Amino acid sequence: MELYSTITCPQCGTPKKEQMPTDSCQFFYECSGCKAILKPKAGDCCVYCSYADIPCPPIQENKSCCG
Repeated sequence: MELYSTITCPQCGTPKKEQMPTDSCQFFYECSGCKAILKPKAGDCCVYCSYADIPCPPIQENKSCCG
């Protein structure tokens, strides 16, 4: 299982490698470039599943992210 993922801001394109939480969902993320507050896209459980190159740990294990 991957615990680090590169999240990329859809507004300014700033990428940043972050450690993903393994015991909770991350609903909000502040871009280090433009300070935009990212929220998950409709149907996604967290910002990593919406904007990162690797989905969150529960999704990687085929489990419910926020259940």
